Amino acid sequence: MKVFSKEQIYEGDRLTTERQNISSTDLMERAGTQIFNWMHLRMQGAQVPIHVFCGIGNNGGDGLVLSRQLIIHGYNVKTYIVNYSETRSKDFLINYDRIKNTTKDWPTVLTSSNDFPLINQDDIIVDAVFGIGLNRPPADWVKDLFLKFRASKSFTLSIDIPSGLYTDKVVNDTEAVVYANYTLSFQSPKLVFFLPNTAKYTVQWEVLDIGIDRDYLIQTEAAVELISKYEVLPFYQPRDKFSHKGHFGHVLMIGGSFGKIGAVHLASRSALIAGAGMVTAYLPTCGYTSLQSALPEVMVVCDKGEKQIESITYDFDATVVGIGVGIGTSEETMKAFEAFLKTNKRPLVIDADAINLLAQNKALLKYLPVQTVLTPHPKELERLIGEWHDDFDKLNKVVEFSKAHKVIIVIKGAHTITINGNKKYVNTTGNPGMATAGSGDVLTGIISGLIAQGYEPLAATLFGVYLHGKSGDIAVESYGYQSLIAGHIIDSLGEAYIDLFKQPEESSESAENDENN
Repeated sequence: MKVFSKEQIYEGDRLTTERQNISSTDLMERAGTQIFNWMHLRMQGAQVPIHVFCGIGNNGGDGLVLSRQLIIHGYNVKTYIVNYSETRSKDFLINYDRIKNTTKDWPTVLTSSNDFPLINQDDIIVDAVFGIGLNRPPADWVKDLFLKFRASKSFTLSIDIPSGLYTDKVVNDTEAVVYANYTLSFQSPKLVFFLPNTAKYTVQWEVLDIGIDRDYLIQTEAAVELISKYEVLPFYQPRDKFSHKGHFGHVLMIGGSFGKIGAVHLASRSALIAGAGMVTAYLPTCGYTSLQSALPEVMVVCDKGEKQIESITYDFDATVVGIGVGIGTSEETMKAFEAFLKTNKRPLVIDADAINLLAQNKALLKYLPVQTVLTPHPKELERLIGEWHDDFDKLNKVVEFSKAHKVIIVIKGAHTITINGNKKYVNTTGNPGMATAGSGDVLTGIISGLIAQGYEPLAATLFGVYLHGKSGDIAVESYGYQSLIAGHIIDSLGEAYIDLFKQPEESSESAENDENN
C-alpha cells in the first residue's frame, strides 16, 4: 500500500475533481459520507451522544458533512465549530449552510475555553478540527480543548489525522495534539502512524476509500510503502519438483566469540529454515563442539582464533555472506574484518558488531558491495550515522547514508522501516514480544537465507522482515509477550510461509492488524 505525502494527497484531490468532473464540494461530500457509513455500520442507530468538533477548513467541512448525515439518520449529535481563525475554506462555508438548512439545532461556535461543552465518558467525540494542512501549533484555548478530550476519557474518532499532528515533522508540544482511539484516514495511511515519536496519537487506524482517481493512485510513485502480506506475496519463489539443495544457495555465516556462539547458532538455523540449500558457520575454535552438536544440518569452519575471529579464510564459494552476529570488536577481529571486506565479492548481510566495526572505521564502507544489507539496532545505527533529533531527522540521515553508500538499511522497531535510497518501506508484522535477545540474529539469518535462494537483496530484505515479524506474531499466540524467545520465532517460520497462502478467514492475523492493514 502506498503512503502518499501531503502534497501528493492534495494533487490527487485536484486531479480527481478534474477527471471525474466533480467539484471539491462533491469530493468532500463523498469523504464525509464514507465516515458516516463507517460509524452507522457500527452504531446501528444507537443513541449515544456524539460530539462533532469541526474546524473551519476542509477537515471541518468533512465533519459538517458527517454531522448532517448523522442528524438526517436520527442520531443524538451535537456539532461545534472550533473558531480558531477568521478565515474559512469555501467548502466549509457551503457545508455550514447545508447543516443549518438541515436542523434548527445549529452548530455551537466555540471561541474560548469558556465555551466548552460537558462531555461524559460514555459519549463519542469526533475530531474534525485540523487536517493534514496544519503548519503551526494550535492556539492555547484549542490545546485546552484537546486536553478536555483526553480528560473526558471518551472514545475519540479522528478524521484523516489526529488534530494537531503534522504529516512531516514531530510536534513540540505533546499536549497540543488529539489522542485518538481510532483514525479514519482518507485513501492512504500517514507515515506518522508508524513512527515512535508520533504513533502514540492514534491507537488504531483504517483507510477509507473516497474514490480518488485510480490512475493517479496506480501511476504515482510514493516515497513510502506499507508492506503487508499482499505486497510480499509476489516475491515468493515456488520450488521446482526436480530442484536440489544446490539450487537454493550456500550461506556463509561469520560471527561468534567466546560466550556469544549462540548468535551464530540462531542466525545459521534461521537461514536454513528460511530455505537456504546449505549453511556454513564460520566461528572461533571455542564454538566448534557446541554448534556442531546443536545444529547437525550446518557445516562448521573454524578460525585460527580460539576465542575470537582473527582471520577469515575459507576454500569454498558462498552465495551470500552474513557477518557480525556475536563477532565482537577486538583489534584482531577488526583486522580480519577489514581484510575480508577488501577481498569479498559476494552479497553481504551485515549485523551487530560488524556494524560497530564499520562505525569505528568508516573508510571500510567503500568496500561494501552495492545493495549490501545492514540490520542495526538503534544504538548501532546511531554509531553509524550519528545522533538524531527525532524520527524524521533519523529517517533523513538514513536516506542520505543509504544513497551515499548504495546500501539497504533496516531500521528495527515496532514498525521496522527498510530504506533503499529515497524509498522507505514500513513493515506491518511483529509485536513487543520480539524485543528479546537473539531476535536480530534470526532476522540476519532469514535475509541471508533468502538472498542465497536467488531473491534480490531488496526483495529478500522486505520479505525477510515481513516473515520475521509474522513468525513472531504466530509464536506470541502460544508464548505471550514476556515468554517469547528468539528460538520461538525460528520455530514459527514455516507456519509464516504457509500463512502466505491462507485465505483471509483462515489467516492467523489479529483483528487489529486486519483492520489496520
